[in-house]
Amino acid sequence: MAQLGLAALLIVVGAYTFYDATTLKIGFGDPVGPRLFPYVIGAVTAALGVLLTVATFRGSVAEAEGGEDVDLHQKADWMTVAKLAGVLLFTVLTVSVLGWAISGAILFAGSAWSLGSRTLVRDVLVGLVLAVASWYGFHEGLGVILPAGILDGVL
Repeated sequence: MAQLGLAALLIVVGAYTFYDATTLKIGFGDPVGPRLFPYVIGAVTAALGVLLTVATFRGSVAEAEGGEDVDLHQKADWMTVAKLAGVLLFTVLTVSVLGWAISGAILFAGSAWSLGSRTLVRDVLVGLVLAVASWYGFHEGLGVILPAGILDGVL
């Protein structure tokens, strides 16, 4: 039944994309025009939805996930979820003040700690390297300015 829902969604999205392409206003100078790609994408998406519907009615149904190495009878560990949410909230609240390099290092170390790591010094060092490297990658490579915070002028 889920496959039919996905097929219906594909058909609706494809049809809407195709329709929306007809509303684009273009000049006369471009022979291909910007409508070509939405037409193709909409048509292919709708066609895939139709093919999925036909395949489903012919009996091609995906097998249910067996859980592989996951114990499906084990209850969720809400304490770990709460720790991760707390670390993420701390990062959101402090990134503009402390800057990405420090908040990112704390985010990495805190996430590793909440998932069971007990090597705090290594986690902080790895987090610091990753955070500084990503700060420079975004700043220098992509031109996206991440907050430097209290390390402004140092980084």
